Amino acid sequence: MSAKPEDAIPSRRDLANAIRALSMDAIQKANSGHPGAPMGMADIAEVLWNDFLNHNPDNPHWADRDRFVLSNGHGSMLIYSLLHLSGYDLPMGELKNFRKLHSKTPGHPEYGYAPGIETTTGPLGQGISNGVGMALAEKVMAAQFNKEGHDVVDHRTYVFLGDGCLMEGISHEACSLAGTLGLGKLICFYDDNGISIDGDVVGWFADDTPKRFEAYGWHVVADVDGHDPEAIRAATEMAIVQTGKPSLICCKTVIGKGAPNKEGGHHVHGEALGDDEVAATRKNIGWAYAPFEIPAEIYAGWDARSKGKMVEKSWNDKFDEYKKAYPDLAAEFERRMAGDLPANWQQEAGKFISSVNEKAESPATRVASKGALNGYAPLLPEFLGGSADLTPSNNTFHDKSVYINSNTGPEKDFSGNYLSYGVREFGMSAIMNGIALHGGFIPYGATFLMFSEYARNALRMAALMKIRSIFVYTHDSIGLGEDGPTHQAVEQIPTLRMIPNMSVWRPCDTVETAVAWKCAIEKKEGPSCLIFSRQGLAFQQRDDATIANIAKGGYVIKDTGGVPDVIVMATGSEMALVMEAAEASGKKVRVVSMPCVELFEAQDAAYKESVLPAAVTARVAVEAAIMDGWWKYVGMKGTVVGMTAFGESAPAPQLFEHFGFTTDNVMKAINSVA
Repeated sequence: MSAKPEDAIPSRRDLANAIRALSMDAIQKANSGHPGAPMGMADIAEVLWNDFLNHNPDNPHWADRDRFVLSNGHGSMLIYSLLHLSGYDLPMGELKNFRKLHSKTPGHPEYGYAPGIETTTGPLGQGISNGVGMALAEKVMAAQFNKEGHDVVDHRTYVFLGDGCLMEGISHEACSLAGTLGLGKLICFYDDNGISIDGDVVGWFADDTPKRFEAYGWHVVADVDGHDPEAIRAATEMAIVQTGKPSLICCKTVIGKGAPNKEGGHHVHGEALGDDEVAATRKNIGWAYAPFEIPAEIYAGWDARSKGKMVEKSWNDKFDEYKKAYPDLAAEFERRMAGDLPANWQQEAGKFISSVNEKAESPATRVASKGALNGYAPLLPEFLGGSADLTPSNNTFHDKSVYINSNTGPEKDFSGNYLSYGVREFGMSAIMNGIALHGGFIPYGATFLMFSEYARNALRMAALMKIRSIFVYTHDSIGLGEDGPTHQAVEQIPTLRMIPNMSVWRPCDTVETAVAWKCAIEKKEGPSCLIFSRQGLAFQQRDDATIANIAKGGYVIKDTGGVPDVIVMATGSEMALVMEAAEASGKKVRVVSMPCVELFEAQDAAYKESVLPAAVTARVAVEAAIMDGWWKYVGMKGTVVGMTAFGESAPAPQLFEHFGFTTDNVMKAINSVA
């Protein structure tokens, strides 16, 4: 094939066609993937990345970069092509390894693999929700750090999304809140191609999307030709000046644009084009190069490194002036964006836990959680909390909390640190993930444990990305009482424990609650679920060495002289009755508290043996949840006191007795194995 002259100036269409060519070549080589979106959105991407996006390929973590999110993550070859062409450290070999084991180019974009990937996307609707979180984080950071003449936080969040994202319910949750909050630096490009896997979407998606978003309070640009660079540019410029509203640019596109026999049809959504169609596409778009061949002038037209260095240098100069004027704020900004905890964190947190132990109080752990927030919040200005319309029940509004969206009027103080998310459990959780990914905050958000079900996939995504989102769940079991089985969580705790990288804490009293919060705050490489009771729980006595062991996830809270006859394990509200049963049993009982099974599993073999010696096979586990996960610890010779069915509507004490969570029943369990 002949090459164009080296000094030729590529047209916008040539630059966009590079995306189309790389995308179809990589997908064809893998014989797997989604060419429709990359080929259909190539013209939009070319305008955004070359004319508007402020980023530096040589420093993907520059604090004030614009964030780009590909919410329709199945079109991953779009972002991989963009990263490669614009100069990120994503060589052609990685594009050739698309969807191969251990490549930086997996089937859907994954945070932490390729540089420049801001979030993991693929489950539709979550990318736009992450984008809402990023835009929210930018606005709050700006309110907290910017000073007159010193706008050190000033960037935008751009999101690509498709019909599938807009059909998912989470998009309604997140986009409604974004409009209410007036997140003007959030700009979304809707790939309005009218096609999904099943075909023409008119049969199942006839929403008037522009009116829908106008109703949310968004600025909407409808009917933009998604293949006309000037129209795309003009719409983007209009969006940028709309600083008081998020923007949706509705781009009419042709899915698989350029493939002469397949464009516009549903098969191009998720199937490789095939060798014949790839060849026909090359001819159709005038791409006279071999597979994976990009001519020098195309690379030159895409290369964003020089511009990126200049943009970042300009910001660095601005930040240097900020440092001179506000040295303490500048140091705090750098600490928070690095994700580091304050220098006095360990010392002060340790003092707080000691003070909690000295008070020896016996509230519900949801109340103890608020106490922990009151203890830690003065140390952590990066806390950004909230609740899905359950703040008084979740106890997540601490003494230093300031509402961002007060429920008393339209004015919003974005220098605050607390958000009412409304009844949006899934949206809240995905927005929290976006906040964590943006940097500068430790987000926590709360609801009842039962409604973790609504948010489940966002929890999974947090764990997959290994980010520090803290999910707070109260009303943890049949202890919820009269609201009945619709609200009583029985299977949620064990299934949350099944999520890789997730730490699930179910503390038994104030001290374990304080330690749980401390560990969640310190865990930078993954999320945590903090699970708290509605009802008051008895305080447990411990010495300093025992308190230190709480952070190991499982520890001996009460021992007996010599080799125990039986080991009894428990968590949360069941610890008190286990302690009573151990005292009354007449046997040598070792009681083990297991507030965080995942952390216990992370300990070395010697420590685990010291807590659960293999020689002691008489074991009992007690937890007001589905019992299946405990057989790992009690073995075939042990037994479990747990739930095997849903709860019922009645006062909590009656329910605990009805389902066998009594001192007598635990004693029977002990006697049955020892």
